[in-house]
Amino acid sequence: MDVKNILIERGIRATRSLGQYFLIDDRVPSRMVEYAGVERGDVVLEIGAGVGSVTEKLERKARKVYAVEKDKELCELLRERYGNKKSITEVIVGDIMKIELPEFDKIVASIPFSISSAITYKLLLHNEGFGLAVLLYQREFAQKMTAKPRSKLYGRLSVISQALAEIEILEIVHRDAFYPPPPVKTAIVRLKEKENNRGLIEDKNKFFVFVTTAFDQRRKKMSSIFKSRFSGSLGLAVLEKRPEELSPEEFVKLAQECH
Repeated sequence: MDVKNILIERGIRATRSLGQYFLIDDRVPSRMVEYAGVERGDVVLEIGAGVGSVTEKLERKARKVYAVEKDKELCELLRERYGNKKSITEVIVGDIMKIELPEFDKIVASIPFSISSAITYKLLLHNEGFGLAVLLYQREFAQKMTAKPRSKLYGRLSVISQALAEIEILEIVHRDAFYPPPPVKTAIVRLKEKENNRGLIEDKNKFFVFVTTAFDQRRKKMSSIFKSRFSGSLGLAVLEKRPEELSPEEFVKLAQECH
């Protein structure tokens, strides 16, 4: 697909404030679909479908594709390409943060960078689970997701992501794979939902609030942040740690013990 020419012919310009950068290297979406292991029985959600660089690859592999796109002009283009009866793709016009997600098995998408955090939390906290996702992020954002305790990038995103998913940075993608080129390098990341944590984290939204409250006062010790809200079964050493010193596993345990 000649993405650049399609955009020029249509007079479509990327809105950088919305984090719009279109994939023009055809090999990148092909690898993303491979990393997700998309098969003919899969229903796949794509967020920020753009001109259909990833959609085109999913069409050849999946059973059903939900392509979500906010830009109405891009949606018109997508419907021209995938609006026929033979297509397995359903184009959904709307803001991913405002619509109700359809039922899906996997997610494959080059998401708008400007709302990476919001999208990631929405998927991680999705009540029905998200299964497996292969997403394109800015490299630093991906590094924050995988950061370790006491490191500069470690924070709320690191804890929630690692508590709810197995995360792997699969490859770094060069700026030239996009039009226009983004100011930073990007990374393909695979997230696999942690099934064994469903019993440990009964309410994902409460866990989100718990971790957020802690990192809002990240320089204080956990015992000071939450006062006397912990049960007596916890060791004093854990409560004397600051949020940035606690592992995601320790956060899960503390959340369970917090009244």
